[in-house]
Amino acid sequence: MSFEREYAIDPDRAALQNAARGERRRQTVLQNGSGQSELSIQSRNFQRSGWRSAVAAALTVCILWPTGADAQTSSDDGILTMQFENDLFGNSDGHFTHGTRLAWMAPENRVPEWVTDAASYVPLFDETASKRVVFSLGQNIYTPDDITARNPDTNDRPYAGWTYIGVGLVSVDGDQLDNLQLDIGIVGPYSLAEDVQKAWHEWFGFARPEGWDSQLRNEPGFVLTYERKWRQWKRFGLIGLDGDLTPHAGASVGNVLTQAATGFTIRLGNDLARNYDYGPPRIRPSLPGSDFFVLGGGFSWYVFAGIEARGVLRNIFLDGNTFRDSASVDKKPFVGDIQAGVAFIIGPARVSYTHTWRSREFETQDDTDQFGALSLSLAF
Repeated sequence: MSFEREYAIDPDRAALQNAARGERRRQTVLQNGSGQSELSIQSRNFQRSGWRSAVAAALTVCILWPTGADAQTSSDDGILTMQFENDLFGNSDGHFTHGTRLAWMAPENRVPEWVTDAASYVPLFDETASKRVVFSLGQNIYTPDDITARNPDTNDRPYAGWTYIGVGLVSVDGDQLDNLQLDIGIVGPYSLAEDVQKAWHEWFGFARPEGWDSQLRNEPGFVLTYERKWRQWKRFGLIGLDGDLTPHAGASVGNVLTQAATGFTIRLGNDLARNYDYGPPRIRPSLPGSDFFVLGGGFSWYVFAGIEARGVLRNIFLDGNTFRDSASVDKKPFVGDIQAGVAFIIGPARVSYTHTWRSREFETQDDTDQFGALSLSLAF
């Protein structure tokens, strides 16, 4: 047989091959179970790997960033903090699915009189310690596991959004930090969580969330939180590094969240005596960190791990609306978090990544959750 005849295009054969390819594509879509195209799934996987690469790149830049030995923060500096938390880092898309927070911590002892007057009713606050006021704006988004269903599973977590403003008072006295925080906002459609998630998913080619019509109803909400951290055991030497252990305890009261919590965080890094903080900030409910940090000069880094146990009396995102009928599930009274991460304090900035594993929060929940958190704090 000649070369030309063997490799000549046979129309019938080509048609059969094209039909076979189409059948394979159809089977792939069916096996994916969601009806999404193969391209959409590849796009989602690319975005997930892209976030991992972005985190690694950001941390690498911080390590290699040139700094001067005399770079310091002072009591006259304010601190701007930006936080981004998402279950994308845990390769999932449900339950606590997204959180953002922007906060401004004012310079030391520039606290409005109305804030100090309100804090005076908290007997645990030390009036002689240095104080800073914090103003914040944030949003949390919650969804069930299957966001493609128009009628969500009634045994799964309901759709909900929480958008809030906050004012807090931070008191620092040596190795003790007290934090009093009041968040006021709205749960329900007015939180605009539906619009934010749909826009986010459209931009990045993710599955469209279809069940927001069943979300919790509009309800004004508040959460008043007090917590204390101690760094009583610290600065042990290990292969030339510093370390510390910081226990914490606190409680929250409000129609959005009522709970008590306790736990600890352990850190290991370099030069923690001069460049120190109480762990990176987190979006509640979670292990507490702090917007507060001090740069004594040069460059510092640390790895950290922590654990927290919470007794939950009320969680509106599981219990449903307070005064109206709404979707709800039976929450678990005790919830635990384990977290680990890395932070860099460099120049006037602190950048961190935290990965959190959370125990099941309601009775019909199939598995534990995990998500990641990025934060950037700038002192100026």
